[in-house]
Amino acid sequence: MGVFSKFFKGQGENNHHSVSFLNPHSSLGELDLYLIAEGRHEQLWKALGAQVKRDASGALLGTAFSVWAPNAQAVSLIGDHNYWDRNSHQMHRIGSSGIWEIFVADICAGTKYKFAICGVDGRWVDHADPMARATEIPPLTASVVEESQYQWNDGLWIEQRLQFQPWRSAVSVYEVHLGSWKLGLSYKELAIELVEYIQQQGFTHVEFLPVTEHPYGPSWGYQVTSFFAPTSRFGSPDEFKFLVDALHNAGIGVILDWVPAHFPKDEWALAKFDGTALYEHADPRLGEHPDWGTLIFNFGRNEVRNFLVASALYWLTEFHIDGLRVDAVASMLYLDYSREEGKWLPNKHGGRENLEAVQLLQEATSTAYKTHPGIMMIAEESTAWSGVTGDTAGGGLGFGFKWNMGWMHDTLQYLSHEPVHRVYHHNEITFSILYAWSENFMLPLSHDEVVHGKGQLVNKFPGDRWQKLATLRALYGFMWAHPGKKLLFMGSEFAQNDEWNESVGLQWYLTEYAEHQGIQKTVAELNAIYKATAALWEKDTNPEGFTWLVGNDGAANVLAFARWDENASSIVSVTNFSPVPHENYQLPFPNAGIWTEILNTDDLRFGGSGVRNEPVIVGASQIASVRIPPLATIWFKRS
Repeated sequence: MGVFSKFFKGQGENNHHSVSFLNPHSSLGELDLYLIAEGRHEQLWKALGAQVKRDASGALLGTAFSVWAPNAQAVSLIGDHNYWDRNSHQMHRIGSSGIWEIFVADICAGTKYKFAICGVDGRWVDHADPMARATEIPPLTASVVEESQYQWNDGLWIEQRLQFQPWRSAVSVYEVHLGSWKLGLSYKELAIELVEYIQQQGFTHVEFLPVTEHPYGPSWGYQVTSFFAPTSRFGSPDEFKFLVDALHNAGIGVILDWVPAHFPKDEWALAKFDGTALYEHADPRLGEHPDWGTLIFNFGRNEVRNFLVASALYWLTEFHIDGLRVDAVASMLYLDYSREEGKWLPNKHGGRENLEAVQLLQEATSTAYKTHPGIMMIAEESTAWSGVTGDTAGGGLGFGFKWNMGWMHDTLQYLSHEPVHRVYHHNEITFSILYAWSENFMLPLSHDEVVHGKGQLVNKFPGDRWQKLATLRALYGFMWAHPGKKLLFMGSEFAQNDEWNESVGLQWYLTEYAEHQGIQKTVAELNAIYKATAALWEKDTNPEGFTWLVGNDGAANVLAFARWDENASSIVSVTNFSPVPHENYQLPFPNAGIWTEILNTDDLRFGGSGVRNEPVIVGASQIASVRIPPLATIWFKRS
């Protein structure tokens, strides 16, 4: 047996749970066991968990179950097939692999089950399957045997994605919490209503807050208990595939939030899975998040790292997902994250960097890009960690993009000031350009900015109602022109009034009113022009794609810059964050010629005051007199 022989040495001749052979209906071969132990099994979901078995004719044989629980004294399969009796189906340990398995004839998809595990302390605990691909609807917690019957219809999308280069493409993301976009919709209903709406608004991608199963709805999916199962709240795994397929056929990419940073302490899930700290660190200085009351994965353990990397690959492979946004990366990178002095352990070099988490992230990003060309790996990382989007070969984390939290914070901070005071804070709105190419950035106005007492975007700005709405339109125009990909949370595209609450849904009735329709129309037009204009995205990650035209006119609250494409064509973006229009403003242009407005957020159609420009003739001096409307962004393009 060579390198595999170590997995087939029994645990003692008298241990009736230890076997030195594999069940003929097992999902595990010798190579599977070797790769699992090495932490390199890229399709772990096909080896562990519940696997329905059929003969050559397609007739059902039964289901093979397997689970990694190396320190368990005994493991039994329990479920509705045996009345949840742990004495009926005792599982067998496969050599020294730490894996237990059993095959049960005639069990098919839809069967509910758990693993009853006798830990090292002799206590029995019923656990959901860590590899479950389907679950009961929360608050019920059993795993469900799953066998996909879905036939994909997105072959052209997947083929074209192989050539997709997101860093030099239009990427405009609509961030969605599935349960509260519209209350009560299923995956199949969302495949109609959500798809149509995103098409109308013109976003290139949708990003879902975690769909991985989670017991507590108000966690928005960020406290995951099943890393391989889409939440059953809205339908089956195949119905979620139907939603993804519908989005792809509408030309919309799908990004999922993925949460490898932590998991909840629920006893029935991953916590102390075999009676020991198996998935988590035993030492709370490494293994617990003080802020969130959750447990931290032991990233240095081969099997745990494999579990997480395989989870990322599972969504990309089985659900055709186009990108993963990795949540809370900063909490993974720093051993002292949100910890007081003396309550954290340094790494082997005495530093605060979590070297094992770095290795996990590098493996996840490099493997994802290797196996699925054209996808995006996106980091929510809020610190100055260097090389988040750097190549792993050079020590970077290997992400495609990083959320630009600095841009978000500085921009909203600047706009929170009264316009008359913004002159003293002008650096807040211009500072992001100083580091705009240090990473590949995505500009986020996400769910985090409209919860926990922060209020909605439209209410963050001073002034009367017209000024608040005008400022929001101007912000969006500035954001869509600024270097970096775009992300906007649902409801912000029509200026929802109330802070987001996942239990009540969005305030769709507001879209019957003209002022909210005006914001919707603004976003739709921004997306349409953005997608059609290479200068706004083709050189996003290249400083040669940006030129300041007016960067220091803080007194007038004016900013102007040019964006360039690879053919040296440009767009000029001008923003006035003052409620006063500027007549006869002397604006530098990149070239002589006739320049025409292609966007004006002060347009009457959007609810603006209608201050606009006729085509501007720019002479040899490359300076022309223009009108800049109040609290607005305008874009010029040379005819």
